[in-house]
Amino acid sequence: MRPGNLKSRRTTDHVPHDRWLVSYADFITLLFAFFVVLYASSRADQQKQSQIAHSIQSAFQALGIFPAAPPAPDRPTPTDNPNAQIPPVNVLLGDDLAAAPAVQQDLDRLHAQLTSLLSPQISQHIVTLRLGRDGLVISLRESGFFDSGSALPHPQAKATLDKVAATIASTPYDIRIEGHTDNVPIHTAQFASNWELSTARATELAKIFIVDYRLAPARLSAAGYDEYHPVASNDTPEGRSQNRRVDIIVLPRISVVPAQKP
Repeated sequence: MRPGNLKSRRTTDHVPHDRWLVSYADFITLLFAFFVVLYASSRADQQKQSQIAHSIQSAFQALGIFPAAPPAPDRPTPTDNPNAQIPPVNVLLGDDLAAAPAVQQDLDRLHAQLTSLLSPQISQHIVTLRLGRDGLVISLRESGFFDSGSALPHPQAKATLDKVAATIASTPYDIRIEGHTDNVPIHTAQFASNWELSTARATELAKIFIVDYRLAPARLSAAGYDEYHPVASNDTPEGRSQNRRVDIIVLPRISVVPAQKP
C-alpha cells in the first residue's frame, strides 16, 4: 500500500467527538423559548382577569348595584405585637365611609372616662371595658345586673346604668346592645332557650335607654347571640360567669337622625 493512500484513509476514518454540543445547544434554545411562551401566557391571563373584573364592576356600578368605591387607603403593616395600638377606625355617616382618625381618639377618651366612673364596678369584676374592632365594648356581667333567668335588670344596677347612659348619650355614635349566655340550656315558662333570654336582655336594655334616658331609637340596635360568642371557656364556673353578659358597644357609626318636630 502506498503512503498516499494510507494518509487519505486515516483522514476519512477521523470522527469529531463534539457534535453533541450542537444538539445540546438546540435543546437549550427550545427549552428557553418554551418557558418564555409560558411566562407570556401567564402575564396575558392576569391582564385578561383584571380587565374582566374591571368590566364587571363597571357594569354593576352603572346599574346602581355597587357604589363607586373610593381609592383604598394604605393599610398598615400587620404586627404580631399584642401591645400594638388598634388601627384608626372609620366613621360611617349615613352611606358615606370616610376616614376619621379623630374617632379613635374620641373612643379612647370615652374608655378613660368610663374607666374612672365605673372603677368600683370594674374592681368588683361586674363591668369590663375594652376597645375592639367594632368600637368601645362595655360588658355588663349577669352577676351584677340580672337575676338568673331574668331579662329585667335588678334595681341595684340603676346607678351603673345611669353613668353608662349619661356618657354614651353625650356622643353622636350608634349603640349596639348584645345579649350573651353560657352553654347551660334554659327552659322556663318565659324563655324556651338561651336565644330568647339573650335577645330579651338586649331588647330590654335598649328599651330602658330609649324610655328612661331618651336616647334616639335610630341610634340603637339589639341582638341576642345565645352561647355562640363566648369570651371565656364554658368548662369552668368562672368562664360561664364571664360569658353570661350584655355588651353595650359604642360603634364608630353616626346615624342621620331627622330633627324632631317641636
